[in-house]
Formats: sequence, C-alpha cells, structure tokens
Amino acid sequence: MKILVCISKTPDTTAKIAFTDNNTKFDTNSVQWIINPYDEWYSLVKAIELKEADASTLIHLVTVGGADTEPIIRKALALGGDEAIRINTDNSDAYYIAAQIAEIGRKGQYDLIFSGKETIDYNGASTGGMIAEFLNFPYVAPVIKFELSGTTAIITREIEGGEEICEVQLPVVISSQQGMATPRIPNMRGIMAARSKPLKVVEPSSIDALTSFVNFELPPAKAGVKLIPADSPEELVRLLHEEAKAF
Repeated sequence: MKILVCISKTPDTTAKIAFTDNNTKFDTNSVQWIINPYDEWYSLVKAIELKEADASTLIHLVTVGGADTEPIIRKALALGGDEAIRINTDNSDAYYIAAQIAEIGRKGQYDLIFSGKETIDYNGASTGGMIAEFLNFPYVAPVIKFELSGTTAIITREIEGGEEICEVQLPVVISSQQGMATPRIPNMRGIMAARSKPLKVVEPSSIDALTSFVNFELPPAKAGVKLIPADSPEELVRLLHEEAKAF
C-alpha cells in the first residue's frame, strides 16, 4: 500500500502575528515554524500506525513551498515517513496547492491520501476536498477514526450532533482531526535516519491560482474587564443593555 501525507508549514501558536507592506504581507521575522498539527499528530501518525501493521506500506510526504520548508519536511521524515516530495513554489491559494498535490497523487498512484482537517493559520479546510475532486477519489471528512480491512476503509467521522460510520473502497482522500491517532515525537534514531532519506524537489505544474491576498487585518484589541460589585445588579443590567447591546 502507498500512502501520501500532505504536510504544511504553519506558524507556532505562540508566534506574534504582524504584517508588513501596508498590511499586504505576513511578517515572517522571528516566527517559529512547525508542522501543521492536524497533518503531524493525526494524518502522519495514522499513516505510521498503518505501516506498523503492514511493513510493506510506503509513506510519502508532500509539501508545497520553498527551500525554507525543508526543515519541516525533515522533521516529518524523522517521525516515520519514507521519502518526501517538495513542490518548489510558494503560493497560498488552496486551489493551486490542491492541484499541485493532486498531480503528485496521480503520478504516484497512491491508495490513501491523508490531509489535516485544516491548517491552523488559514483554517480553510478546503484542500483535501479539492485534491479528491481533481483525482476523482471519494473524500471523507472530518475523520476521527480510521481502520482498514483489506482494501475497505471503515471510517468514523463527526457530524452535527453525533458520529457517522461509513465504509469506502480504496483509493480515498481523508481529512484527519483529533481522535485519529495519538501524537508522537521523533526519537533520536528517527532524527538521524531522516538526514539520509530522499527529499525530491519537483517544479510545479502550470496551473493558475484563483485567489490572492489583498490585505490583512488584526482583530481589534480586547477592552479591559469591568468588574461590577455583587450588590449592584442594576448596574450590570444597565451595562448589558446600553454597552453590550445584549438585549
């Protein structure tokens, strides 16, 4: 079985967010970059679990980005990927990214493609579905449990008010979220092995992006907290009515 895991580079959640060039570009200075948690903790670890159950399984990683993404993809290799592919282009359009990954998926003839539910920077949650559409594969999201029985995937996904269990024949594209697997950290053996694992750089396919960023805005600063004495409920009611517009 061949598995393709989509890996994204995202800012650490503790990073200070700022913009440059009149709020048209994200300021990357002093930003600590990490593997997108949905890709690392759930998609990649689930792929590793499947490989542990069947040693013949191959895990390929794919990322879209410049050379600055290579430390991230190396960390993913250290966790347990067999080889990695970096598509040498820097673009944030989800359609463009999905189309590039789908080209890799088509050439590699993968049985499973895992993507995280979303990236924690843009929260678009659209790439996995578009990859499936490009490849004409079934798509299931958001998945919290994944099992294989031969070439049949038994999948538990969240729905409004509960869970749904469905079966689908491989190949399939899966968007993973919390519950799919238990997060792991690379061990020293994996880190050393990752240095010699193949990382192939390919040039992007000729595909037009559909969207571009015009400008960014930070959310308004939070106002200070107003403390109302317990013996002044009428003041609380007034503030809720006149300032908070709660009723």
